[in-house]
Amino acid sequence: MGIKKYKPTTPSMRFITVPTFEEITKDRPERSLVEIRKKHGGRNFQGRITTRHRGGGNKKQYRIIDFKRDKIGIPARVASIEYDPNRSANIALLNYADGEKRYILSPLGLKVGMPIVSGTDIEPLVGNALPLLKIPLGSFIHNIELQPGKGGQLVRGAGGSAQLMSREGEFAHVRLPSGEIRMISVRCMATIGQVGNLDYSSTSLGKAGKTRHLGIRPTVRGVAMNPVDHPMGGGEGRASGGGHPVSPWGKLAKAGKTRNRRKTTSRLILSRRR
Repeated sequence: MGIKKYKPTTPSMRFITVPTFEEITKDRPERSLVEIRKKHGGRNFQGRITTRHRGGGNKKQYRIIDFKRDKIGIPARVASIEYDPNRSANIALLNYADGEKRYILSPLGLKVGMPIVSGTDIEPLVGNALPLLKIPLGSFIHNIELQPGKGGQLVRGAGGSAQLMSREGEFAHVRLPSGEIRMISVRCMATIGQVGNLDYSSTSLGKAGKTRHLGIRPTVRGVAMNPVDHPMGGGEGRASGGGHPVSPWGKLAKAGKTRNRRKTTSRLILSRRR
């Protein structure tokens, strides 16, 4: 998929770049796999903001994605490659032999009409889902489970891929896109290949209004606030405060360790991304 530029008829159009969407084969989503999800604007059930800088945005329907890939042994065929407004990756519609339809993340190289299957004793081809125990070492994978049967949680963004490095007992060693090497149970499922839509990272929004269309509200710098609103606020002129950069609640914002030592996941990380 390539990148398209526009003729600069307005100042903002000079910088906007978008994908050409050459892979997309269908305009409208499968109606049975779409649901409406209400927006909450980053607020919890009490109406208080728990995630800042969220709100507004264009209306969009949620596509139900099969992250579990639990239709073991039932073959499917790719019916279409579609755009998903909820994520950076494209999605693929699968028609299974038993008549069911499901969406999956579209890996690089997937074409309409290609066969796809999930299972343990199948070929490790692009789009097929297997347990880490059955995937050849050195393979590039995505949509990786952290707990067997929970569904893929790792490497789901456009262009992402992890590599299966080795296996040792009950665990496989997987190098993630960040460079971190992590131990994951060999019973966890993963999908062969790299997530498609590689040019997504090369696109440019071009104007502030595009972020508002995405539901992202403006971010105000802490040093521009008053002391009552932020620890870094106040001062005469453009004062930087003199202290370390912190969040509005006083937690270190840069180079401060935030991982909880008491959590057991730390023991599963063999090599940190740094």
